This record gives sequence, C-alpha cells and structure tokens, in this order.
Amino acid sequence: MKDFLDNLSQMVEDFGGAPTIEEMPRRTLFDKGINGPTAAHVIEEVHVPFNLAYLTFTTGSSAFQNIVGVTHAELAGREKSTRAVFSQCGIVSGSKILFTYPPLVNVFSKKALDACGMTWSFLRRSSRDAFLAALYNEQPAVVVGESTFIRSALQDAKTMGIAGYLPQNLIVLVAGTPLDLELPAVAAEVLSAKVFDLYGCQEFGWLTVDGVPVRQDLSLVPSPMAGAGMCEVVVGGLPMGDTFPVASSGHVSNPLGKIITYRRERTTPEYEVVVLATTLSSAVSAGRTARTILRIKGRVVKVDPQVQTMAPQTILELRPGDGSKLEQPIIIEGPVLTEMFDDLVSAQLDYQQTSKSDPVWTKKR
Repeated sequence: MKDFLDNLSQMVEDFGGAPTIEEMPRRTLFDKGINGPTAAHVIEEVHVPFNLAYLTFTTGSSAFQNIVGVTHAELAGREKSTRAVFSQCGIVSGSKILFTYPPLVNVFSKKALDACGMTWSFLRRSSRDAFLAALYNEQPAVVVGESTFIRSALQDAKTMGIAGYLPQNLIVLVAGTPLDLELPAVAAEVLSAKVFDLYGCQEFGWLTVDGVPVRQDLSLVPSPMAGAGMCEVVVGGLPMGDTFPVASSGHVSNPLGKIITYRRERTTPEYEVVVLATTLSSAVSAGRTARTILRIKGRVVKVDPQVQTMAPQTILELRPGDGSKLEQPIIIEGPVLTEMFDDLVSAQLDYQQTSKSDPVWTKKR
C-alpha cells in the first residue's frame, strides 16, 4: 500500500491536470499597467476567475469602495472610447503619459493604451514634490490626474521658480473629482498647458471629454432630482448615479460640451433598470445577467415578469429606486443605446458556456 501511495504522489506531480500554485497564471500590477504607488492601498494577491479581464476598485467618495469587475467583452468598447478621448484632446500615438494615480489606467485599460501606442509612468511617491520631480525627469507630453492636486503642484512650481525647467505645452487630462475651475488658467500660465476634463468611472470607462460624449451609447434622461435642466447620464442602458446640469452655453472648456460634469451631484433616488425585452432566449439568463451586473458593476437590474425573450433588440426601462412614479416612462431601446448592457449580456453567455471550474469545488443547484 505504501508503494501505491508513493506512486500516486509521484503521478500527481508528473501528470496532474490541475495547476500547482507555481504553475498558475499570474496578472500582476505590471501586467495591468498600474505598477505605481498609492498612499491609500495595500498590494494584495487574489484568485481572480478567468472570465474577468481584470479587477479594480472605485475610489469610495462617500462610502466603502466597490470592487469592480471588467469583462473581456467590454475591452473593445474601452479601446474605442480611449481612442475618442485621445482624438478629442489631440494626443498622438507614441505619446508619453505621466499618471499621478495608477488606478486611473484601469479606466482606459492597459490593452487600450497599448493599442494606441502609448507609454506611461508613475510618480515615485504620492506627493506634489514627487510630481514636479517626475515632470522634470520624465518630460511627458501628457499628464493624467486629479485637478486640485495638479493645480496646487503647479502653483508650487511657480512659487519655487522652477516652471522653466518643466515641459511646456503639456496636455493635462483631469479626472476623478469635479474640475478645479482655477486649474486651466494656472496650467496655461505655468506650463502653457491645455486642460481637458474627463468624466467616467472604473465600472464603465471614460464617457465624456469637456462635456462631449466619447461613447455612442450615452443617453441623457431627466433626473429624479428637482431642477430644470438636470439630467442623468446613462451608459448603454445603465445609469451612472450622477446628475448634471445640461446647458446650451456649454462646458467651461468647450462650448460644444453641453454636459456640465464639474457641477455633478449624486442622484437621489437612484434609478433601477428593468429589462422589458432581451435578445436572450430565456428569462433565466436575463436574471443571471442582472445578478452579474449588480455584482461587478453595482447597478440594480431587475427582469420584468412579462419580459419578452428572443427580441430583436434590448428594451430597458429606468424606474426610481424608491418606488415613486414618473410622469413619463424612461425607455431605452437598443441596439446602439444599450451597447454596454448588451456587452455584459455577451459576457454572461460566454461565462455560462465556457466558464472554468475547480474539480475540488462542486456546486449543485
């Protein structure tokens, strides 16, 4: 019997079908293109399912951070919106980008940045001094970061008399918080820089530049919050949870941008999504997609009891989460305006058909 067990142990080493810990594929910070420091995070390894392209987190503006899953089906859309951002901002292939906050790479995706031919780097430490040192040492063409941090650092450069040693004619993309309205003038004075206001999120990527959409599946719907001209941005049928003024006078950085993203407020109550019609063949798969969206995107999606399956296009309805009634229903019909939702449907179908399981973990429903 001992010989049998010895042979069994050797066979496990030589012919085992499942990987050892050393053989498992790895996706490091470097592999994701976010191998830079932050002062707010710990680096932790985690087992990530194959059906996710990568994990990331929201910044947690008012509550705990959400864990966000980005699926493989979404990557083409992220690349398309990334190209639109660079085109609107005059950023050419081969440009060198300095990111002040590494997780902002995830809103683009490393795959999108690579496809656009970009190279990028990070600060040595999360500080204004480190930012100025990186500007001097790296001489980037583009900076991506939070606007008040950049404004404060550039004012430091002016006070210290070092602006002449820093790269001029920079393109500055600001994101993560509402645009600091003092930054454009400061950046122009100190570095002859042009500032662009990015709006988006970890869940869905970039959505607008200076109030101009960079995705074709954006909808503006009336906000449930009081106020004339207040709208919510909906991406591919899924609400952002942010309310904005929409003004004909335009964004401070671009009169053609009608979405005033630097005056955003959290929507209360938030909209929930109800699936009225789906291209899926069963309501069961629609319900699974709804659960997936809640788990990896933090958006509440419900399936109407009378949902139409095998429909020619997706039809969604937005309803206030507090149960209140709208004067007019908000209906979003595909295929163009439900692209994000439909990408997640595709991801769900792929998961159901090709998901990998571990032989030591058997689930029965």
